[in-house]
Amino acid sequence: MYKEPIFLEPVFQERIWGGQKLHTEFGYTIPYEKTGEAWVISAHPHGPSVIKNGLLTGKTLADAWQEHGELFNKSASNNEEYPLLVKILDANTDLSVQVHPDDTFAREVEGVPYGKTECWYVLSAEEGAELVLGHHAKSREELERMLSNQEWETFLRRKNVKAGDFVYVPSGTIHAIGKGIVILETQQSSDITYRVYDYDRTDSSGQKRELHLDRSIEVTTVPHQDVKTEQDESKVGGLTTKTLTKSDYFTVYHWQLNGEAAMILDQDFLQVSVTEGKGTITIDEKVFSMEKGSHFILPHGVGEYKLSGEAEFIVSHV
Repeated sequence: MYKEPIFLEPVFQERIWGGQKLHTEFGYTIPYEKTGEAWVISAHPHGPSVIKNGLLTGKTLADAWQEHGELFNKSASNNEEYPLLVKILDANTDLSVQVHPDDTFAREVEGVPYGKTECWYVLSAEEGAELVLGHHAKSREELERMLSNQEWETFLRRKNVKAGDFVYVPSGTIHAIGKGIVILETQQSSDITYRVYDYDRTDSSGQKRELHLDRSIEVTTVPHQDVKTEQDESKVGGLTTKTLTKSDYFTVYHWQLNGEAAMILDQDFLQVSVTEGKGTITIDEKVFSMEKGSHFILPHGVGEYKLSGEAEFIVSHV
């Protein structure tokens, strides 16, 4: 049994709206002037993470899922592909307004296993930062008219956010992350995006990016439905756990560690991202260091482990 954390290298993605905060806030060596995304726990073919410790060093997370399914208790799940994807996004300017399909539409129309429900934990936000979450159309006919007439100011619903806020974004939700916001996103392992509006921006070749209005109209939930997540807190030793959401696709927690905590892994596997501070994790008397910007998976069968340090985490599982 693989009784140690599986540490992963981020995969960086260039984006028209990206910036430099993945370097300045996390210390990553980033490859692009406009680095918008770090795919920090990913088995998706558009950016699979590479394992950097243990017997599987150099393998991708996708390799591990296919060749060593016991690490994730794969045989007990209905997932043919690794189900989750974790990213950090730096919105140096506004992201396009977009929407994602559900699983059924993704399978039947796009031929991929997962649609995209996601959630965001706001790591930092400039004063007055806002995002798009939802729309004001009352019917699909009104949705089509407002999109056709580009009535963006009356169509889009906007929401101010600050560091520490949590936002749940089901498939079918019109949304966009706004300028000056850095988030950690936990989502289904999907890269299907239907772009509704892109502020008439042009890329490096002077071309406007493609919009997908027909598909967007098909998959958007009308009228918009707000989703409230029930959150609770618990404490074990020096670890305070705040449950951010429990959904059909993932459960996400915020962990605040001040000191030590003896833990037991009782999930198929656990995804862990260190968002502040540093510390150690001990398994079978073997000690592993972690710090802000570290990302790892605790594989199935780890059993007991101990956390020590002063740190914050976003943690998730299926």
